[in-house]
Amino acid sequence: MNTESNRVNVLHPWLPVSGHRLRKAGVFFDAVRVAEEVGEELATRLEALTNGEPGPVIGESAGCRWMYFLVAPGSSAGRSWPPGTTRLGSGGRDAYVGIPALAGLTWPLSWRCAPRPDRRLVDPDLLHGTLCAQLGWEPRPLERG
Repeated sequence: MNTESNRVNVLHPWLPVSGHRLRKAGVFFDAVRVAEEVGEELATRLEALTNGEPGPVIGESAGCRWMYFLVAPGSSAGRSWPPGTTRLGSGGRDAYVGIPALAGLTWPLSWRCAPRPDRRLVDPDLLHGTLCAQLGWEPRPLERG
C-alpha cells in the first residue's frame, strides 16, 4: 500500500486497509443513500460546486446500485429528504454501510469520490440543497412530536 493510503487510513479509522468492511452509520459518519442514476448526477454537481472535492461518496456495482454520500454524524437528521432518499445513522434503526479500501479489490463497492486526508466529509447543507434542486423537490417542515 502506498504512503498516501497509509496516511489516509490513519486519519480515517473507519477505512479498511483492504477489501471492504461494514461500518455502523452514526458513529464516524451518517450516510445519505440515493439511487445510482440520481447519485451520479448529484456527485457531478457537488464536484463542480467544490472544486472537485465534494467529500466521500461510495458507489455499488451490484444489486440496487446505491450511492452513499458520507456526512458528519448527526448532520443528516433535522431535515426532510426527497422521496427515494434514505438517511442512515443518528437515531432510528441501526444501519451499516459498506466501506471499500482505497486500493485493491473492493468489488462491488468503489469510491466515486475518495476521502481526503483533511477528514472533510460531504457538506450536508450543500448535499441537501443540491439534491432538492436537482429533483425539483421542495422540502417540507419536519413534524415535531
